[in-house]
Amino acid sequence: MQLKAENVGFGYQKNSWMFRHLDLTIGKGEIVGLAGPSGAGKTTLGRILAGYEMPLEGMVTLNDSPLPNTGYHPVQLVFQHPEKAVNPKWRMQKTLHEGWNPDNELLERLGIDKECLRRWPNELSGGELQRFCVARALGPKTEFLIADEMTTMLDSITQAQIWQVVLDIAKQREMGILVISHEAPLLERLCSRIVDISNK
Repeated sequence: MQLKAENVGFGYQKNSWMFRHLDLTIGKGEIVGLAGPSGAGKTTLGRILAGYEMPLEGMVTLNDSPLPNTGYHPVQLVFQHPEKAVNPKWRMQKTLHEGWNPDNELLERLGIDKECLRRWPNELSGGELQRFCVARALGPKTEFLIADEMTTMLDSITQAQIWQVVLDIAKQREMGILVISHEAPLLERLCSRIVDISNK
């Protein structure tokens, strides 16, 4: 079981490439880091792997098949900016249950107050919103998680708490993770190998 990008290239114009000829494989239960400077295309590659963007060259496959485009997606992306990933017209309970219905134990482990379920997105802090986005992404059908600067905006204690929950679940399910971050210590601590996109 693997999520694979083969010979992938992306640019907003064909004569202005962000990256080209990029190969990346994430295996079952593997935690891979993605490093590189701002503007190198880390977020764009994450979006391509999760099916939000189409590459101009190459292809992405899940278990040797094209990514599905209907139903609950087995590759989930957690954005750096959670306010861009939620519908401002939905209360948080509807947002959370968009993909699945998390149990109370997971909500408690992620520090989600049940009172927040009745609130609108603009009534929550960025950290509170991100906890919801992480919970939403950890559905039972998720095989691979793309974590794009997932905890960068959070304090160190909250970062550690959220990563511990994610890593525990990943170990239980043998879920693959791509950790996108500019923080070298975080990548070195979490990942079995690191891909530097600036070399592509």
